[in-house]
Amino acid sequence: MSFDPADPVFLDDPYPAFAALRRRGPVHWHDGLGLSVAVSHEACAAVLRSRDAGRIWRDKEPAAAFPAFNLLHRNSLLESEPPRHTRLRRLVSAAFNRGHTARLEPRLRAVAGRMVDGLAAAIAADGAADLLTHLAGPLPVEVIAELLGVPAEDRPWLQPWSNAIVKMYEYGLPPEGAAAAEAAAAEFVAYLRELAAERAAVPGDDLISDLVAVRDGGDRLSDDELVGTAVLLLMAGHEATVNVIGNGVLALLRHRDQWDRLVAAPAELLPTAVEELIRYDAPLQLFERTAVAPTTVAGYRLEPGQKIAALLGAAARDPDVFAEPDRLDIGRSPNPHLGFGAGIHYCVGAPLARAEISAAVEALVTRLPGLRLAEEPARRPEFVIRGLRSLPVTAQPR
Repeated sequence: MSFDPADPVFLDDPYPAFAALRRRGPVHWHDGLGLSVAVSHEACAAVLRSRDAGRIWRDKEPAAAFPAFNLLHRNSLLESEPPRHTRLRRLVSAAFNRGHTARLEPRLRAVAGRMVDGLAAAIAADGAADLLTHLAGPLPVEVIAELLGVPAEDRPWLQPWSNAIVKMYEYGLPPEGAAAAEAAAAEFVAYLRELAAERAAVPGDDLISDLVAVRDGGDRLSDDELVGTAVLLLMAGHEATVNVIGNGVLALLRHRDQWDRLVAAPAELLPTAVEELIRYDAPLQLFERTAVAPTTVAGYRLEPGQKIAALLGAAARDPDVFAEPDRLDIGRSPNPHLGFGAGIHYCVGAPLARAEISAAVEALVTRLPGLRLAEEPARRPEFVIRGLRSLPVTAQPR
């Protein structure tokens, strides 16, 4: 048994197919994807940590048609390996770790509260409202914009740019989708070059200013590396957080005992609840690597140039690691999910993502404890980025 990443039944619930594959073995060849897939937690962790399996960027072809998209990825921390990755990570971490998460947390909680109040008002007015429109979608954009120092009047551009660019990671994207991704990448590159030039002249307390200024001896980020870093933070931070909030709230509302448990003790349970929501319905289902030397993963042989993907959604439901893995348990501990990756590509923005998810969920359970599904949500028709198109909710009075 394999799976068809375009099958609506599979997209609705991929986890039975993953379980069937896992019972057959930890790694399999997938004809449709044209690569090997790791489905056990152990094999996925080995893929992510292996020094013999790297992120080897190859330009989207024809390269002349995708100059901006290829520029972003050619200069991305995520698409590089040591020694370049070591250098980029050192510079980016030095800029990112200058207190940005602590600086943003009060603002983050206030914005989440305001957005949940707006959701409540929309429900009161119309009987139901879309949680993605009022909270899960705009919150990460607001946070990333604040982090980067994007002026308020420019922030509406960020979400459409991100949504268009990440479509390029899906399999079987039609030509018009690829053209839209390139157009969005070109607009974003031009915008960030202008913003970085402004911050070089007049620095602020934002991350763009710190990325412009950061030095390691005589080393600094090139203009292209700065742009690639900023776009990576938007796409990774926005897409993942939107979908953890959307998928996670849906899971909580479908498991009413866990929602009620969180309503009763948010301060105690929020830290473990955030980790469980990341694990339970992974927003990033697949992460590719390429063998750079002969290697084995869980006994599966790879030759240089062969691709293998860690199926993170499959790893998150491995019964050898998680007791009753198909059960949502907001108190689950320990919870060694791979939602932020592992090894040298572990997500540099993980603390900020956790803070965003926590703020959103806390605002919901404290301000709208009677939240309910209004109708079945619509799921996005993509496999790699797993999320919802809409999440209609209503609420009972306190």
